[in-house]
Amino acid sequence: MRLALILVALLTSGATPLRVGSKSFTEAVILGELASQSLRADGFPVEHRRQLGGTRVLWSALLAGQLDVYAEYTGTLSQEIFGGKVKADVEALRTALQAQHLGISTPLGFENTYALGMLRARAAALGLSKISGLATHPELELSFSNEFLDRQDGWPALARAYGLKGMKVRGLDHDLAYRALESGAVAVTDLYSTDAEIRAYDLTVLEDDRRFFPDYRAVFIYRDDLPAEAIARLNALGGTLSQTVMVALNASVKLEHQTESQAAAAHLARSGVHGASRERGLFGQLLKNTADHLFLVGTSLVAAIAVAIPLGVFAARRRRLGVVVMGVTGILQTVPSLALLVFMIPLLGIGARPAIAALFLYSLLPIVRNTHAGLTGIPGELTESAEVLGLRPWTSLWRVELPLASRSILAGIKTAAVINVGTATLGALIGAGGYGQPILTGIRLNRIDLILQGAIPSAVLALAVQGLFAASERVLVSPGLRTTRESS
Repeated sequence: MRLALILVALLTSGATPLRVGSKSFTEAVILGELASQSLRADGFPVEHRRQLGGTRVLWSALLAGQLDVYAEYTGTLSQEIFGGKVKADVEALRTALQAQHLGISTPLGFENTYALGMLRARAAALGLSKISGLATHPELELSFSNEFLDRQDGWPALARAYGLKGMKVRGLDHDLAYRALESGAVAVTDLYSTDAEIRAYDLTVLEDDRRFFPDYRAVFIYRDDLPAEAIARLNALGGTLSQTVMVALNASVKLEHQTESQAAAAHLARSGVHGASRERGLFGQLLKNTADHLFLVGTSLVAAIAVAIPLGVFAARRRRLGVVVMGVTGILQTVPSLALLVFMIPLLGIGARPAIAALFLYSLLPIVRNTHAGLTGIPGELTESAEVLGLRPWTSLWRVELPLASRSILAGIKTAAVINVGTATLGALIGAGGYGQPILTGIRLNRIDLILQGAIPSAVLALAVQGLFAASERVLVSPGLRTTRESS
């Protein structure tokens, strides 16, 4: 066995890593770590792309070849992916997945079904123990995760099945919902049956008395071109996670503040798999997040400068067409950043590329606008003097107009850079890394220290960018222009 592992390691060294994805909730990240560490223990290079969002994001990434493996649930596959046309049965799903060139592993051993829950004391006071009982309490405030609000097996179909239309419902992040329940801000929310918070917050799980929810057995789905040894390793995890074990793993992360990597490594060690965890220390993680963040901001900003300054010049020289240019770049700025990131996924997949593309588009308006304003704000007598001297239009632009507009152009670039530093934190939602990674993890685990690990460096970087551009202005802008602007 030892020799076989060495041979696999030799054959896969320098090979493209297997890409394991996970959704943006704790259990999914733990399952992603179990798969990643198990595969590494067998000698495979593995990249775990954590907390990438909801079902559709990971499913699309798997079909597009951006991911090789991720943990899913049979009920989700049946209802959300196949629209209820395929039973929530492993063999039926295996047949349906084969048509997509995908495979499904042996079930991991536990079921994590959707459920509705509320504080035990409040449920007792209202006499509620079943979902059907909610129909008699239309005054209750219901809050569900945004994915549950839109799923085929989520709130719209549940409301029809139980006659709950017309109730007050709003969207809320799953991990924040527990705190909202505790504070009394909401009365009912959607739960995962293996959530450790059910016991910690003393919640009542309302009985699904009309058996609306299907079976949600945990499995791995994977691309069928995965190496046979890797598929065998995923199948070897089948049956190793009971309901009790999974609840305990979730609790170790959410309540005892272990990392998902530590929880997965401890479980694998108990199962006889050792030495598979790869977890960076605080300083190492900070360096990686900083490198990722600088790459996102720097690459998108350089591309935006290369495109936006010529567009600004064009808008200034061709006034009528310039109105169109300014309008289009202005519209791009109004698109919500999260929506723009999601729009990019079908075109560019997940990771850094869609994040860079979105940041590039957001950077255009400030640079185009300031370039246009700087050029159109040049006094007419100065451009006329250049013509009298016989300067060609491009020579006049390069030697006279752009230097005169340089301070305005730099201000636009600085604005774009600072905006990018903050917006780039959202790139973590699609696997781009950066300072958003610890922020998202901190929100999910209710860990202020993790949130600060991303928020403080991001704020420091924004201040550093402002300082860098202030210094650049002293070098790139003529002293006469600086003095004129300052005195005015």
